Amino acid sequence: MNDSERLLGTLGFKNMNGEGAVAETFFPWDLSVDRWVLEGLPDRFASRKLYRAEGERYQDYYNDYMADPVYEYEQYLGYDGVKRMSFRIPFKSFEEKVIEETDDYILSLDTDGWQRRHHKKRKLVEHVRPVVTCEEDWESLKARALEEMRIWCTDENMEKVYGKYREDHEKGKFSVRFRASGFFWTPRELFGAEEHLYAFYDMPELMHDINRFILDIYKEYLGKIARILQPEVILFEEDLSGSTGPMISPALFDEFVGAYYKELIPLLRENGVKNVFIDTDGDFEALIPNFLKAGVDGFLPMDVNAGMDIVKVREKFPRVKFIGAFNKLEIDKGKEAIDREFARILPVIRQGGYLPGADHQVAPSASYENYLYYISRLKEMMKQAGADII
Repeated sequence: MNDSERLLGTLGFKNMNGEGAVAETFFPWDLSVDRWVLEGLPDRFASRKLYRAEGERYQDYYNDYMADPVYEYEQYLGYDGVKRMSFRIPFKSFEEKVIEETDDYILSLDTDGWQRRHHKKRKLVEHVRPVVTCEEDWESLKARALEEMRIWCTDENMEKVYGKYREDHEKGKFSVRFRASGFFWTPRELFGAEEHLYAFYDMPELMHDINRFILDIYKEYLGKIARILQPEVILFEEDLSGSTGPMISPALFDEFVGAYYKELIPLLRENGVKNVFIDTDGDFEALIPNFLKAGVDGFLPMDVNAGMDIVKVREKFPRVKFIGAFNKLEIDKGKEAIDREFARILPVIRQGGYLPGADHQVAPSASYENYLYYISRLKEMMKQAGADII
């Protein structure tokens, strides 16, 4: 069984007969790997080498910067092969420039089009003006993004970035985990967090125009990408909930978010995408039925410290798939704590449809020794993946 088959089987509610997939939820935290280098991890995995972001302009949008370095790091640690990549609509295409400088601060236009005041004498960055405040701003940004895409997001460049992985992926040497920004996340980055929430009520037509634009781009470009590489998992970044619940109501979700997934997900499936996941922190349980109606398969990272109990959620939603759900804060507490946490989530491992991993990036408070123990126990636990399935 190759790495692609192991992952699909594990998430597909199959009894894996002792061969459940072993993978981590997210790419590693830079501070963590730098600590682990001091404790025995080879220096070639230090963050200055792992997080390489040097390439052609089009790779900022057809992004595979972390695909090979993180793959090599995870292979060294004994994980199954995963190549992580993404597609980004070119909203962050501004040239940085200084608008005003004083003895105390620099007011700048940043690459995402925001104006920010960067203070010199203290670690403080003030958000002065978002890139979108009104319809005129949006029309200007939309035109900029379309022009940037016309120049850089060509079919030729798409093939250069993603095509080089096609042959080995088709042989199952690794799975592909693909990222894109969702229909809640993207407008929030344009408006700002508070302004975004007001916009649902104050500027609903503008909100719909933004998400319709995103949808149309995704239907064209994600469809083409999926014909080159069929991701085992595509993640849409949303982060639409906090520790006390979602930031929007089910009704607002259905109108401004779910409706767009309902249009997009069938196209992704037609082009070979196997699993559509939502990446959101916090407690989002109230919106799970709405996500499912929109066609979503599963969720990550199942934030334990925000109250997401994977055992209880699986009882309510027996066919929902999960990635993550291992309390990352238990790793730095040592072997007994790690064993207890695995015992907590083992019933869901045995039910299938679940790829265990940390419920976010493993923090630098965890020692390399404890992280290696966590990986060794994860491998043991995954021998029971889907064991309760007849």
